[in-house]
Amino acid sequence: MQLAELLKDWPCTVKGGSIRVEVFGIEDYAQGVQKGDLFVVRKGRKSDGLKYIDIAIENGAVGVVIEDEKLLDTLKLSVPLIWVPNCLKFMSYSAAKINNYPAEAMQVIAITGTNGKTTVSHFIGQLLHALHKNVIVIGTNGIFINGVEVKLSYEPLTTLQPKHLHKILKIAVNRGVQYVVLEASSMGLAKHRLDDCSINIGVFLNLAEDHIEDHGSYDKYKAAKQLLASLADQLVLNGDDSFCRTVGLQTKKKKAYFGLGNRVDYQLQLLAEGLTTSTCCLQSNKGQKVFSIPFVGEHHLQNAIAAITTVSELGFQIEEICNAAETLHLPSGRLESIKNDLNLSIYIDYAHTEAALRAVLQTLRKTVKGDLIVVFSCGGDRDKHKRIKMGAVASKYADLIYLTTDNPRSEDPEVINAQIAAGFTAKQQYEMILDRAQAIERAIRSAKEGDTILIAGKGHEKTQTIGTEQFEFSDYECVKSVIEKCMKDRVE
Repeated sequence: MQLAELLKDWPCTVKGGSIRVEVFGIEDYAQGVQKGDLFVVRKGRKSDGLKYIDIAIENGAVGVVIEDEKLLDTLKLSVPLIWVPNCLKFMSYSAAKINNYPAEAMQVIAITGTNGKTTVSHFIGQLLHALHKNVIVIGTNGIFINGVEVKLSYEPLTTLQPKHLHKILKIAVNRGVQYVVLEASSMGLAKHRLDDCSINIGVFLNLAEDHIEDHGSYDKYKAAKQLLASLADQLVLNGDDSFCRTVGLQTKKKKAYFGLGNRVDYQLQLLAEGLTTSTCCLQSNKGQKVFSIPFVGEHHLQNAIAAITTVSELGFQIEEICNAAETLHLPSGRLESIKNDLNLSIYIDYAHTEAALRAVLQTLRKTVKGDLIVVFSCGGDRDKHKRIKMGAVASKYADLIYLTTDNPRSEDPEVINAQIAAGFTAKQQYEMILDRAQAIERAIRSAKEGDTILIAGKGHEKTQTIGTEQFEFSDYECVKSVIEKCMKDRVE
């Protein structure tokens, strides 16, 4: 696509070079620029793209995009210098246009909420695939087409940058994908990553305090979440959540409410609960159905009804959706049970907010035979306000707590853990072991037969960030290794 064609519908000023040059992509990371790319100058938290213009041009950039109009008079380049009012919006627009607006060829469902985005996105993907549709799920756990992970090169964010997202959507179109299910994070929405995605349904799950430092205030965090309502053609909202109700009241768009309570369009009632299965009744104006789902816990029921409602609003029949729901399974790192011969119930979960940790612990507490042991901490350089609250939640349900590390980044993990422990009851038994692998091993080795262990905070993640360094670390692999050592010790 020629630069002139790309820019003709966008407010801009071009200085120097030729607008007849061919453009093949857009990039804001100078070292990642390939021949034919436009280089977008952005100022990040740690560096300024302005310093890397020469590297971008050396790598083949055919144009440089800026949003500081004063630079038009000071920068002298060998390629076109392009001023636009907002670089983030331009990146979204240009990435979509260069890839021929691939989202328009599919049905796009975007999900936002403080908790549950990954689980609901995978539930929707599983339901659609069970209904014989080709579906891509994009989010925190990776990229999956019809349930199979696809290994592609991209920056692993909850909501992908447009430069990666639209390339991936183009691949999906070429593979015959009919439905896109993606997670819409508050930062992704605030940074305009989904502006040109042609979203058919926006799903609102819940809102709790999180990412406050990233946005500057709780009100700005809420406002970022609400942006999805303006981007989507239709809304699916949690009728049990006051924020979601407010979003619904503020729009005239078509909408459907789901929930476990009253005054909703799709209500899921729990009829019976076993150790691993919930029997439910779905009531809606599109039909009624009694069925079972293979997990327990109120938060999982909320996630299930969110997915069922969304698929129903896509036009599928209640009967076939509920039949498909009986085979749902949780994504990696979401209350994931790790089998063992130690007679222990061991789970890993991504819970890293007060609400998420409470939901998981309430679920586990129902089935605990012995003690409930929790291994967790909080991330560094963010959301300090939630540490004492998470400590209080853990202390309410856990018999024993091991405080450890969870991406402490530049903060002292002992200080982080002291802030968590400030929420503990006076009688709470706990121990601090900063090495996460050692904390996990201590929890498993100290447990008695029949005990339940929850390792919370990282879930599917495969790295640990300490200081400025990132190390390979997986809770799942660590647990498997400890189990193996314990079994070997028993034999010896």
